[in-house]
Order: sequence, then structure tokens, then C-alpha cells
Amino acid sequence: MSSFDYDLFVIGGGSGGVRSARLAASLGKKVAIAEEYRFGGTCVIRGCVPKKLFVYASQFHEHFEDAAGYGWTVGESTFDWTKLIAAKDLEIARLEGLYRKGLDNAGAEIVESRAELVGPNSVLIRKTGKVVTAEKIVIAVGGGANPHAALPGHELCITSNEAFHLEKLPRSILIAGGGYIAVEFANIFHGLGVETTLIYRGAEILSRFDHDMRRGLHEAMEAKGIRILCHDHIQSVAKATSGGLEVETMNNGQLAVEQVMLALGRDPYTKGLGLEAAGVATNERGAIVVDAYSRTNVAGIFALGDVTDRVQLTPVAIHEAMCFIETEYRNNPTSPDHELIATAVFSQPEIGTVGMSEDEAAKRFDEIEVYRAQFRPMKATLSGRAEKMIMKLIVNAADRKVVGAHILGHDAGEMAQLLGITLKAGCTKDDFDRTMAVHPTAAEELVTMYSPSYRIKNGERI
Repeated sequence: MSSFDYDLFVIGGGSGGVRSARLAASLGKKVAIAEEYRFGGTCVIRGCVPKKLFVYASQFHEHFEDAAGYGWTVGESTFDWTKLIAAKDLEIARLEGLYRKGLDNAGAEIVESRAELVGPNSVLIRKTGKVVTAEKIVIAVGGGANPHAALPGHELCITSNEAFHLEKLPRSILIAGGGYIAVEFANIFHGLGVETTLIYRGAEILSRFDHDMRRGLHEAMEAKGIRILCHDHIQSVAKATSGGLEVETMNNGQLAVEQVMLALGRDPYTKGLGLEAAGVATNERGAIVVDAYSRTNVAGIFALGDVTDRVQLTPVAIHEAMCFIETEYRNNPTSPDHELIATAVFSQPEIGTVGMSEDEAAKRFDEIEVYRAQFRPMKATLSGRAEKMIMKLIVNAADRKVVGAHILGHDAGEMAQLLGITLKAGCTKDDFDRTMAVHPTAAEELVTMYSPSYRIKNGERI
């Protein structure tokens, strides 16, 4: 009989924590999972899921405009922010209920409280003051929006957390940041009729993406009416005497807006977690340091998901949880595979990508072939919308393997998921060429680009 209260205690009720707790409990282990807010984590409660619902909502004004070109007459339309918020809240509550039901059905004990480490095998449940013990502990508390506390007036700003619960839609907004959260919310607010400005200290938005995707999206956003200020940042935020906010910028003077949103990255949520008491090591950003099997430096303590700052994506946290279960409870040592992760930016237009950008591949390989197509999608022909899709394949010339695939346009995220399988399987450009096209689709361009647009050899375009 175990001398511990639990076989496994999970701290954090997000995607990685819930998956590890549910699977371990289904294997007959005595499991408890503690969450201080709501089950579902960032993704379900205040991230990917509500954001995607907002994206859908923000696209309808363009759908109404496009309908005329296809013979439809759409009457006067209005938008009600409070109805969207209410509908979103109902869906999030439904999803949280499914997470709880899954844990209950598996036999995991749900602890609605903050939990903190007080030793290598000991956890304090804050609500009751009780200390419990566990043979294994998984930390899966995720991360939180960086409040940018050094910015004068940061307390007047919102983050993505508050954006999901605004009482009313602002007439104007300034969004600071150039990552996917900033870009997605800029498109959302603009689509809902808000005068939107994006400010970013870098040379171009989405710094880790392929340059054609970055530039193509930038141009599309500006064409829609979103103002983008690169090479600039906010120096201070203050309340205006006439209402709203006055924002002092480094290069564009003073801006008057109703709302300021900070989307300046996310930090691991490790403060006050008791890591020091248990001797768990963290890095300079506060992220928990783990090995290839998600083990910390303390025996019996593991960490999954964003709190480790490896790859901040929900499916990655779930994958890491499944690998933990395989390794610790199924005698099948499995290390999470973080290579070739397909991802999407739900901007408007979308970006879907997997593998290396052109610049990354040019540095890695002696010679690469770049296949690039830019075209007007069929849907835009009758609607009259001036939009372009970009599709791009990066190929290592030595073995013809496709090492990068990038799409800008409608349904790019859906296509990226399928391309992720293709690149994971190690398919070559010849495999693409042998594949029959599905016509008429935008995706057929991926298998009909037979000749490279250009090559890059030893870092130089030829």
C-alpha cells in the first residue's frame, strides 16, 4: 500500500494537466487535480477557443459585402457586442463542463483551489490549508499575459484576458505587439468596426514566420484599413481629460484612443508556486527546466505545457501529457516530438505554416528551391474583393525533401494541418508532383508548382 495520499497530483487544469490527470485515473491511479480558476486553461477559457469565435464574428461584415457579387441582396445589418459575449460565455461554460465530466468519469478528484508545492512530494491546498502528498506531481499551470509593468500607465491597459470580457466595444484601440495574439486581435477588432492601430517595435510583424507571409499579411491588413506602426513602441499611457487614453509613442507622437491592449508575450505562471521549497529549477524567464521526458531536476516532479516555455501551443501540451503517461505509467519511454509542428495564425487572411521559413532553410542547406505562387482566389472574382493568396514550398535541393510549406489565405490553417502530416512523413517535391490536383481548389497550387520560382545557393539567390 502506498504511503502517499495520491499516486499523482496535478497542479493546473488546462489542456496538459487535464489530459494527464484523466489518463492516469483511467489506468486506475489515485489522482487529484487542482485548479484555482476554471478548468480548460488558457486555450478554452481565455485563448484559442473564444478567440476563434471572435474571428468568426468579425468576418461577417465581409461576407455580407461579398454576397452582392453573387446575386444576394443583404439588408441593413447591425452588430451587438453583448450578444456575442453572452453566446461565447455559454459555449465556454459548456466546454468547461465537458472537461470536468471527463475527469469525473475517469475517477480523478477535482480540487477547486490554488495548490502550491511545499516539498518534493507535498502540496498545500490553499482553500483548506491541508497538505497532501503524492508519489508524482505534474505542474501544468501554463502562462499569463506579460503586464509590461515597467510601462508608465500599464494599469490603464488591457491584455487578451480582458478583451474577452469588455462591457462594451471600444470605438478605437491601439494594440501593442507583433506576435500572433496582437495580429489576430487587430483583425478581430477591425472586423467588428473598431478603428484599429497596431504598434510594434520590430521591422515587420510576426518575426518568426516566413517573410512572404509576414509582408503579405501586413499589406492585406493595411488594405483593409488597419494602421500598422513598425519600428515604434509605446512610451506611456495616461487618461485623457476628454475621456479615453493618451498614448505617447517613440516615433509617432501622441495617439488618442479609447482602449490600449498589450500583447507583448506571455510569461510562465510560476510565481508563488512554491518551486523554491521543492527545489525545482527554473530558467531566467521563470520557466521550469525539464529534460526530454518532461522531468524536472527533482525526482517525481514533472512539468508540461507553457510553464516549461518549450512550445506554447495547446496541442503540444496535450502531446507532452500523453508522453508523460506512456513513460511513467505504461513502461514505454516516450519523448515529446517538437519537430515540424504545424501552426496557424487566425488573422484575416489566415496564415498556415509548417517547417522552415525560406531564411531558415537557406542557412541550413547548401542549396534550396523555392516554389511560390500568388493568385486571386476564385471566391474573390465575383465578389470583386482585391485579395491575394500566397502559397510557398521550400525544398532542399540535395534530396528534394520539402522542408517548409507556407500559405496565406482562406482556410490556410486547415491546409496546414494536412501539410503537417505530409512533411512529417518526409515527402519530397516529387511526391507532390505525382499527386493529382483537386480542381477547382486553391490547394491544388501545392501540387501544380512544377518549376522553382528561384533557388538560393550558399545564401545567395540565383
